[in-house]
This record gives sequence, structure tokens and C-alpha cells, in this order.
Amino acid sequence: MEIIEKYSKKDLLIFKEIILKKLETAENDLKFYSGINQNNGTDDTSPSSKSFDESSNATSKEMNMQLATRQEKLIRDLKNALTRIENNTYGICRGTGKKIPKERLLLVPHATMSIEAKKVS
Repeated sequence: MEIIEKYSKKDLLIFKEIILKKLETAENDLKFYSGINQNNGTDDTSPSSKSFDESSNATSKEMNMQLATRQEKLIRDLKNALTRIENNTYGICRGTGKKIPKERLLLVPHATMSIEAKKVS
């Protein structure tokens, strides 16, 4: 049976700090996108520009909703990463069972797979 090498407590604290910062940013971004979508856009109600504005507003609202959805997914993934840190399973590739390289986790701290495993899947 192969022993899985795990990250040290010191490393986990560094990753936790990075994740908490990214989580705070993602939550602020989500509030921003959600706030934009709540704006009715009734600043200009002149008939000549109304249909263009409505179309533009609908497109902007849709884009903001997509961005908000992405932020919600990122927030979920970051919270899951924090759970893995608490469970001492953080940084272990779910594809290979090996340690995910530190460089990858510094860039994508919520990663659950190594690049090697992602290429195969």
C-alpha cells in the first residue's frame, strides 16, 4: 500500500490564507453582479432610445447573471477546498491520488486534480 504524501500544516495555513482572500474577493464580486441585476435601468425612458436600451439592458443583465453564476461556483469550490484543508485531504489529486504540485495550488487553490490527471479526463 502506497503512503500518500500530504502537505505540512504550515503549507496548509498558507493555502488557507490564499483561499480566504480569494473567497472574500469572490463574495464581493458576487454582491456587485447581483446588485447590478437588481437595478431596473429606468434612468432614461424616452421612447426613441427605449427599445435599444431594453435590448442592451437585457444583454448586460444576462452577462451579469452568467458572471454571478460563475462566482457562485467559485465560492462553492473555495469553501470545499477549506473543508478539504480541515479534513487533511487538501492537495491530493482525485484522479491519481498523488499530491497536486504546489505551483498549481498557488495558482488554482481550489484545484482537485493535477494537470496530469486533467489531461486524461
